Amino acid sequence: MNYFVKGNPDLCIGCRTCMIGCVVAHEGAKIFQMKPGEYVFNPKLDIVKTATITIPVQCKHCENPACMNACPVGAIEVIDNAVVVSQNKCIGCKTCMIACPYGAIDMVVSSDGSKQLDGNSRMVANKCDLCTGIEGGPACVRVCPTASLKLVTEEAVETSVSNKRMAAAISLTQVKE
Repeated sequence: MNYFVKGNPDLCIGCRTCMIGCVVAHEGAKIFQMKPGEYVFNPKLDIVKTATITIPVQCKHCENPACMNACPVGAIEVIDNAVVVSQNKCIGCKTCMIACPYGAIDMVVSSDGSKQLDGNSRMVANKCDLCTGIEGGPACVRVCPTASLKLVTEEAVETSVSNKRMAAAISLTQVKE
């Protein structure tokens, strides 16, 4: 089972700390020493705010990812229970972005600074990778000041299902009495 981050809109205050934590986790603390305009701020999640709800929107790391199935060059694969984009392989066709049912994929300027044949910056897909390869797991979960984000693992799902089944069994026995 692929893991994913679940947000609780009752706890989210829309502070965008998760977005900053994401960028720092992927770019390093060097961004704090750079001048504005020297780096590109590309978090792998986005905050949605409405009149009644605030919540981060990010990849759900689907079991049969539409983005991966749509990618014509195989730039998206499952690595360590996460759906990950290989930006080196990405051709910027936007097919994955269109296929994603959550709107969790953006197009950003390639981090390697490569150019297209016409001289413009190369655009590549950008999405949550659950901080694969980064110690401590998803930075967004670690830095959230209200603990509104949780990493959902296979073990967490199994425990939740088991608890629900037990509660259902108990409620059924109480109805019969």
